[in-house]
Amino acid sequence: MSLEVTMNNQIKRPNPKFTLEFKQDAAKLVNEKGYTHQQAADNLGISLSAIGRWSRAERGSTTPSITHTATLNLTSQAELLRLRKENEQLGMEREILKKDSVFPSASPRKASPRKSNKIRVYS
Repeated sequence: MSLEVTMNNQIKRPNPKFTLEFKQDAAKLVNEKGYTHQQAADNLGISLSAIGRWSRAERGSTTPSITHTATLNLTSQAELLRLRKENEQLGMEREILKKDSVFPSASPRKASPRKSNKIRVYS
């Protein structure tokens, strides 16, 4: 684990990556088992803000927001991220294919033999 020292001589640790299942289980401690945010954060060794975000995401928005956007639970957020990555990849592939059709390859293609205007009659 690499550590950085900030300008005010505080140690900055890299943000850990947690699995979707871990986040959901941590949120269940607060939402279903009755743990406080502080208890769950202390027991799991995570930040208080992380457990708060995860539990709110799993609980969903109980009050309508001003913009009326629905809050996604963690499963939906993961699916959305996966779909966005896939969409970006497909868009890049599409752009590559469009460029190929605009600029055909430099190698000349064999010309198809021209058809003559003569009609052949077989006996």
